[in-house]
Amino acid sequence: MKKIVVLGSINVDTILNIARLPLPGETMAMHDQSIAGGGKGANQAIAAVRAGAQTSFIAKVGKDHAADFMIDTFKHDQLDIKHVTEDENSGTGKAYILLDDNGQNSILIYGGANQTITIEDIHNAEETIKEADCVITEFETPVAATIELFKIAKKNSVMTILNPAPAKKDLPDELLKLTDIIIPNETEAESITGIKVTDENSMRRAANVLHDSGVDTVLITVGDKGSFYSLRTGVEGFVKAFKVNAIDTTAAGDTFIGYLAANLDSDLKNIESAMNIASKASSITVQEQGAQNSIPYEKQVNL
Repeated sequence: MKKIVVLGSINVDTILNIARLPLPGETMAMHDQSIAGGGKGANQAIAAVRAGAQTSFIAKVGKDHAADFMIDTFKHDQLDIKHVTEDENSGTGKAYILLDDNGQNSILIYGGANQTITIEDIHNAEETIKEADCVITEFETPVAATIELFKIAKKNSVMTILNPAPAKKDLPDELLKLTDIIIPNETEAESITGIKVTDENSMRRAANVLHDSGVDTVLITVGDKGSFYSLRTGVEGFVKAFKVNAIDTTAAGDTFIGYLAANLDSDLKNIESAMNIASKASSITVQEQGAQNSIPYEKQVNL
């Protein structure tokens, strides 16, 4: 069984159902609202464990009812949470998701305890990191913690996977040199490289910028079109998405990353088949509203 460590955020999502996104200054009525578990890190960890990987999670929560709600979810999926700790001075992270009738969303984030993760927290999980096959992280937690995670991983020949979301410009050179696989969407790829991603040629140019920065493998996801991959060796390709009726795209990218990590061989020789499995899992996620509740289990993907 593959061993994966995820460093990342925990959010309780409040989903607000609306016909369309409001204009500046506009007041609108909602169709409905609901609450679900979320946070990019938690979503990726849940996706990895549901994909069949032995998954450990490094994260922080506040001392509140939201934390209890999230911990119960993790226990249900048998996620290893011995490195999920409590910060007494910050609330558990929260996200407010505006979801329109076309399944598209805009998201507002309160970082809370997610922003209190320290280098010491990473050191406390060092033995778990050393035993992993790969580590995954994103940008809803402090970059300093991410760099420390990747340093420990690289020293122990553990694959590093970076999801550069939410989008940031001017990523630290040190971080990119420590990254084995980077997985941005088209918006994030443009933020990092300055190249607007519109077709395979622009994806290739963006990937080459990242290769020049030290990243061996680049995967760029482009929503319902699919995903492009480029290896520093020159191997590249495009994997088409599964066509489905999308209800809510929340957690689609996180599902892709968790499933990809759980299925990808260390030599990357099965990269297209792993991406295909990840794409199928994502296509199931978007057919249900919510984040973690919509992430499928391995048996659903293998039907």
